[in-house]
Amino acid sequence: MQALFIGQTYIDVVFITDHMPTGDEKHVASDYAVSFGGNAVTAAFCCAKLGIVPDLIATAANDWLGRMFQDMCAKYAISLHGRKVNQSSLSFIMPKDGKRAIVRCRDDEHIHPFPMLNLGGCRALHVDGHQPDAALHYAKVCREAGILTSLDGGGLRTNTHELLEFIDVAIVAERLCEQMDLTPEKMLDYLKSRGCKIGGVTMGEKGLLWYDETGTVQVMPAMPIPRERVIDTNGAGDVFHGAYVYSYLAHPGKSWREHFDFARAASTFKIQRLGNEAGLPTLVDIAKVRHEFEVRV
Repeated sequence: MQALFIGQTYIDVVFITDHMPTGDEKHVASDYAVSFGGNAVTAAFCCAKLGIVPDLIATAANDWLGRMFQDMCAKYAISLHGRKVNQSSLSFIMPKDGKRAIVRCRDDEHIHPFPMLNLGGCRALHVDGHQPDAALHYAKVCREAGILTSLDGGGLRTNTHELLEFIDVAIVAERLCEQMDLTPEKMLDYLKSRGCKIGGVTMGEKGLLWYDETGTVQVMPAMPIPRERVIDTNGAGDVFHGAYVYSYLAHPGKSWREHFDFARAASTFKIQRLGNEAGLPTLVDIAKVRHEFEVRV
């Protein structure tokens, strides 16, 4: 095991439409994609696509969507440690004008306790707050073992405050700022107060507001991609997380500015493609994005 990711499994159905039917109406979407979904789950697939295959603790149901997800994991050689639920979770996602509306159908009633794994060789943990008992347990164990701990703070969860005490790198979304009634700047202060060595707020087209090990706050602007090339922003943050975890594992001597710059290019690739799987970049894809926008760290 090189890295462990913990999250909630979704199957994402993404479709583009210019009209949402109501009543007895019917309408044909102009395009669609079906793929794996979920914050830490998508991040795990991104890390695997880039070349370092992690282990994954994720919800698993004995239904046809669950078996589809197992096939997806097998395709990327991801070791899935399933935590049983009765039904698979679904997301219906409608991207439009750089935003995305989402309807979720979720089963997070875990039938069994989370699996206990041997972390020998593990160098990074990435969690998104789902499976709060598992996330907290492994964050504590990894912190004690000196293994990097990373959090995708996409939204406020039952254990967010407690979990942050054991997180080294916390990159959160503007949504969490809104839920906690904090400005992005105040969010950074909060993350520092919880002991996070690296903290940041992803702000979409406004870039990343973050601080490094010295506490210095800085802004990493988003890449200047033309608006007409933005197809599907769903999953861009998850790809960002998966890419910086990969970069840390592959190049531990690089700075966090370099890790985040790499991840920025990965998420820029993602937003130009429909669906999570189509949006997973290779190293070559990231190099092309950086070359196109002449990125220099």
